[in-house]
Amino acid sequence: MFDRTQFRDLVTDITMAIGLHAPAAVNLLLGTAAQESRFGTFLKQIGTGPALGVFQMEPATERDIWENYLRYHPDLIAMITGATGATGPGQHLRWNLAYQIAMARVHYLRRKQPLPSAGDLPGLAGYWKQHYNTTMGAGTVEEFMANYRRCVLGQ
Repeated sequence: MFDRTQFRDLVTDITMAIGLHAPAAVNLLLGTAAQESRFGTFLKQIGTGPALGVFQMEPATERDIWENYLRYHPDLIAMITGATGATGPGQHLRWNLAYQIAMARVHYLRRKQPLPSAGDLPGLAGYWKQHYNTTMGAGTVEEFMANYRRCVLGQ
């Protein structure tokens, strides 16, 4: 499990480097990592699922981000490449932590609904459920909040 201060600093640094920093985005990404991988405990989906990395993103989602969003935003591609070294989908999703952060941030960026405020834990949990885990996913808002409190806040 990551040190919460160091991981927050890294998420802040990467979101700033790609021009997508906001306190609410940082908290949402920290909560997503807490929920999806227990803050870095699992880097590959348990069982036979395809999800990879701290945010447990599926390669199909990564490809979709590149093909249907990033290809229309070359300036963002340049910032992501500069911050992560990645120039497209592929092997970075499992081992490149900076890239994982950038991809999770862009995943949320594509949603039309604005982010909740940084301190609105139920709002962040609901946003994650709706836009990352989806209504069909097994995770719950309550589980997200409990994992956020444990991993991000140390409570």
